Parts: sequence; structure tokens; C-alpha cells
Amino acid sequence: MANRDVERGGKRNRGANNNNYFYDESSGETHWTSWLIPAIVVANLAVFVAVMFVNDCPKKITGANKECVAKFLRRFSFQPLKENPLFGPSSSTLEKMGALEWRKVVHEHQGWRLLTCMWLHAGIIHLLTNMLSLIFIGIRLEQQFGFIRVGLIYLVSGLGGSILSSLFLQESISVGASGALFGLLGAMLSELLTNWIIYANKAAALITLLFIIAINLALGMLPRVDNFAHIGGFLTGFCLGFVLLVRPQYGWEASRTNTARNKRKYSMYQYVLFVVAAVVLVVGLTVGLVMLFKGENGNKHCKWCHYLSCFPTSKWTC
Repeated sequence: MANRDVERGGKRNRGANNNNYFYDESSGETHWTSWLIPAIVVANLAVFVAVMFVNDCPKKITGANKECVAKFLRRFSFQPLKENPLFGPSSSTLEKMGALEWRKVVHEHQGWRLLTCMWLHAGIIHLLTNMLSLIFIGIRLEQQFGFIRVGLIYLVSGLGGSILSSLFLQESISVGASGALFGLLGAMLSELLTNWIIYANKAAALITLLFIIAINLALGMLPRVDNFAHIGGFLTGFCLGFVLLVRPQYGWEASRTNTARNKRKYSMYQYVLFVVAAVVLVVGLTVGLVMLFKGENGNKHCKWCHYLSCFPTSKWTC
């Protein structure tokens, strides 16, 4: 199991922090000052500014009926709303800056797009929604587990989301940090499950998390939303939580001073979940990458899976 000593930065007693309403404060654990999540937020904002600078709508837009939105921003103004209703750049600019596109990843050997796409956003609405969610979810996790583990979950979950998206959505480009965000949600769920005995109000915590996850996955079934990135990121983060976010059993610290009642640091079920999750994670990412670079289309292996990303109704088509 991971040792958190290497991740320390501004450590202080958990008893001074009451933000985690369902954690048992009597455990006396410590937490870290969150700096990685704010840094990721700043990086995403900076990238968006850079993308809008490159986009330069007034210079590139053509046609009498096409006008940039918020023209007072000059080269930082947005594409016409008919082209991009999220107040952002053009698709061609996003593609140029590193958006996820199956053909370029597979046939032009641009595998780096699997990672760069998570730093791009389709518009200011998309960006603000993701960054607010990241602050709400990520800061709590970083305070509890440190920047190394949360950073790994964020990046690897983003990669997992990009892999699944590329396997099933091969006719469009994809951008956004949603896969990484869903990875953090998945890690929160598995962390709760593997550390079940040290939590107070277990049912409230579980119901709250499942409700948030279900609502967000349901919203991902709307048109123009890449729900495969959400699902891939969530599953990756869910496995990583069992591996990276394991806590010692309740009472283990106290038992160390009493040799007659020495208690194991981790329970057997935590070890089992650790091994199973690690195997599933490695096999899943490996198989996904192999299928992707062989040019496989996931829809041929799962005829109904396309409904997971967009469910057609009388109000919209996919």
C-alpha cells in the first residue's frame, strides 16, 4: 500500500478541519495543503486563453451573416453561436491545438492527443463548469491524500477516458477535463468502499456520491456530450481508488503501542480489492490501447454501447 510520507506539504492535524462531514474525526489523521488542484485550474485557464489567441475569430471568420461574439475582445472574441454555442473557438483551432481525433491518433501516430485533449475546452461555459467541479471535488481529495496520488488519478483517469472515447467516437473531435473529473469521482467512491469501517454516516456518504455520479452520467447521454470519456475516466479512477487511496484500519495506530494487541494495518478485504483493482486497471488500459492503435471500432464489438453517449428521443437525434 502507498506510503503518504513522500507527499507531505504543509501537514496539519485533521481535527482542525471539519469540511469532511462524514469522516470519523477521531482517527486523528493528517491532511495536506492543496496546491495541485488550484495549479491545474490556472493551467486550464491559461490554455484556454492561448487557444482563443490562436483562434483569432475576427481575422478568420468569413461571410456576411457570420459575426464573432463579444467583438470587443478582438482576437479573443468567440466563434458565432451557430458554430459554437459554448462561447469558444472553432473546431479547427481545437484540432490544431491538440483535440482528440481518432484518425490522427491511429493513422498519424499522434498518441499525445490522448493527454493534450484534457487540457482543452470547447468554450467558456464548458471550462467554467469543469473547473468549478474540479475545485469542489479535487481540493478535498488532495487535502486528504496529497498531490502525488490525486495527480496520478487525475492524469491516468483522463487517459482512460480518452482511450474509451477514441474507441467509440471516431467521427468527431473531443476535448475537456471531464474524463479526469469523473476519475476523481470514481476514486471517491472506491475510497469510501475500501475504507468503509472508518467512516461515520456511511449510508449518507454512499447515497450522496451515487446520486452525484448518476446525475452526471445521465447528463452525459445528451447530444454533443462525450459520455464515453466520462465512463472511461470513472472506471479508471474507480480502480485507482482501491490502489492509491487505502487507509489503515480504525484503531491500527493505537494498537502499535500495545504489542499484546497488535492489529494489522490493512484488512484482508482491502488487500483483495487492491489486487483485483490493480489487475483490472492494467489489463483494461493495455487492451484498450492495443485495440485503439490496431484501429478497432468499439461499436462493432458492442452494438448498443452508442446509447451510453447519446440516447435519441423525440426532442433530439444523435
